[in-house]
Amino acid sequence: MDNVFQFSQNPLLPDVRGLTAAMADFTYERHSHEEYSLGVTLAGHQDFFHNGGYYSSKPGTIILFNPDEIHDGHSGTDETLHYRMIYLHPRQLQPLLDSITERPLPHYRFGQTLFRDEALRTAILQQVINMETRDDSTVAPLTLEAGLYRIVERLCQLGGDYQPCSTVSRPDRLLERVKDYIEAHLHSRLTLADMSQVANMSKYHFLRLFRSQCGITPYQYVLNRRINGARKALEQGNSVEDVAYQYGFSDLSHFNRRFKPVYGTTPRRYQRNLRIC
Repeated sequence: MDNVFQFSQNPLLPDVRGLTAAMADFTYERHSHEEYSLGVTLAGHQDFFHNGGYYSSKPGTIILFNPDEIHDGHSGTDETLHYRMIYLHPRQLQPLLDSITERPLPHYRFGQTLFRDEALRTAILQQVINMETRDDSTVAPLTLEAGLYRIVERLCQLGGDYQPCSTVSRPDRLLERVKDYIEAHLHSRLTLADMSQVANMSKYHFLRLFRSQCGITPYQYVLNRRINGARKALEQGNSVEDVAYQYGFSDLSHFNRRFKPVYGTTPRRYQRNLRIC
């Protein structure tokens, strides 16, 4: 098998890169990155030097390098090594930390190099997949930023730097204003920056407060409102294709994937069942 290094980047997150790699006979020289590097080993063993020590990452293990930390890497067995990584620049991380910790953490350093955590592992892998997937839906910007927030939030929880979000009455009124804005722009391409501007907050502080008070992220809220709107349009007899386009889903497959977990069936079957009844 050939060595494969597939990098991905989305203009919505210019300071974040994804990598999906397969290494059969390749060895990294000792080097460092200016970014935080977060990886998940999928198959094989990744053996590497880091900060004066030697490590081996087995499938399911998370690897974390802080900026400027020297490391190398190679497959530790005859089996091809498969892994995915996120490279996160400090200027992208800092506003996330500011909203999650509610206290200044300049030049933040994570303490662990190897660890296992199901929530973080899932978040990293899903973020890389989302960055590799061409998604023309109107919720794509929210998907990427919510995924990035989920990664950093979980890192802070694991590191003991997570501060519970306080709730007060004034942001409640601001969030109601955001919900009105979402309803008025439900068919448009909504971004976290747009909504946080309506709430007069930084975007990651807004994301955190919204989820704390509503129980779901802005992305999940927008998606839910669109699915509900799409259901009503189906009930009115509009074609499945037109409804998918009208409510910002990139294609029918995307519409099916989002509709079925909420209603237990595909949009087309939902509409057919209504007609039978």
